[in-house]
Amino acid sequence: MNITVVVPDRKVNDWEVSTFEVTEAGANLHNLRASFHPGARIIYPGTYKKLTRRGAIVMSNTPAEIRDHAGFINIARRKKSILINGLGLGVALAAILESDSVTDVTVIEKSADVITLVAPTFSDDKRVTIVCADAFEWQPPKGKRYNVVWHDIWDNICADNLPEMVRLHRKYGRRTDWQGSWCKELCRRYLTNREK
Repeated sequence: MNITVVVPDRKVNDWEVSTFEVTEAGANLHNLRASFHPGARIIYPGTYKKLTRRGAIVMSNTPAEIRDHAGFINIARRKKSILINGLGLGVALAAILESDSVTDVTVIEKSADVITLVAPTFSDDKRVTIVCADAFEWQPPKGKRYNVVWHDIWDNICADNLPEMVRLHRKYGRRTDWQGSWCKELCRRYLTNREK
């Protein structure tokens, strides 16, 4: 699955969207190093977009990142009403909007700067509502139920994210038929390995 990001390169305060290139030599070196670390993600040569905060990568549209969202995307494309906690580059949002089955998508994003950078890309799609709020504090409209809820508010894959994932799943559990969190299973594996 390839998802093209059309968000223009631009910087707003600490946040920046930029294009970057992964050369074949760079991919080979990274993948060689990754071969020594079980669960490490491989990369492929190509031109990609990334979202950074103070220079640290928060998200990209590399194949590894897209694979992390594939389960959610495949389920959401067959549903009607979707809630996404975390806008990022809008990769998952763009992918599910390709489906005519999707009737409405609400995105909760905590950073007004990320919204400034990314939201204009989706301004012509009337199915999309982007709300500047904290996923832990925002309350869905009374009586609103979502077919699918996706939580992607973390900057990196870390077992320390698991308690927040549990909180979000509890909060939205009665509001949805299905929900998931970005890299939840990988975070669990990291926790298991850390405890050994």
